[in-house]
Amino acid sequence: MATFMKNDKAFTGLEAAIVLIAFVVVAAVFSYVVLGAGFFTTQKSQEVIHTSMQQASSSMEIIGNVYGIASSTGHLNYIKFTIGNTAGGTELDVSKMVVSYADETSRESDAVYQEEFGAELVTNLITSSNNEGQMTKVLHWGVIEKINADTDTLLEPGEQFVIGVAVPKTTIVNKPFQVNLQPAVGAVFSVSRSVPAGLDTINILY
Repeated sequence: MATFMKNDKAFTGLEAAIVLIAFVVVAAVFSYVVLGAGFFTTQKSQEVIHTSMQQASSSMEIIGNVYGIASSTGHLNYIKFTIGNTAGGTELDVSKMVVSYADETSRESDAVYQEEFGAELVTNLITSSNNEGQMTKVLHWGVIEKINADTDTLLEPGEQFVIGVAVPKTTIVNKPFQVNLQPAVGAVFSVSRSVPAGLDTINILY
């Protein structure tokens, strides 16, 4: 009957070197994977921080009051308010903003930006308000006036734009409503107001 005995004499230095190299290679690959995951996580964290800073710096604010311009039929035609950059904010293109309107009975998810200016735009807003809901008519909005600004549509630090937004016929007395301004970069800016119990031609909205 054959007897098998343990013998390590055949385990040469070359074989030991091969095993050692194998362990080193495995450790190197593992280290590369761990470091790669760490670099990826760091890059993602930096990207989130940079994006957050960009969004925070591109926000806007309302300067002064929000006014509601009423018609003779007992509802608001449009609202107007002045916007500017917050402290340290970067420029933003107002023509690329998405403007929406909502109250308890009416919705407009994407009012149409108009390039008209001044009195021509005001006439457009009134017409838009009176025709809203008829066939393919939708609400319009635009820049009524620019203060301390150049002729482009970029709202830059130190500049102020007077924004006009047409509202539907449902914007009647004692009616709360909300207008949202969504810039191309940054968080949604909401304007929530209520129509007063009595309407004048020009009304301060609270």
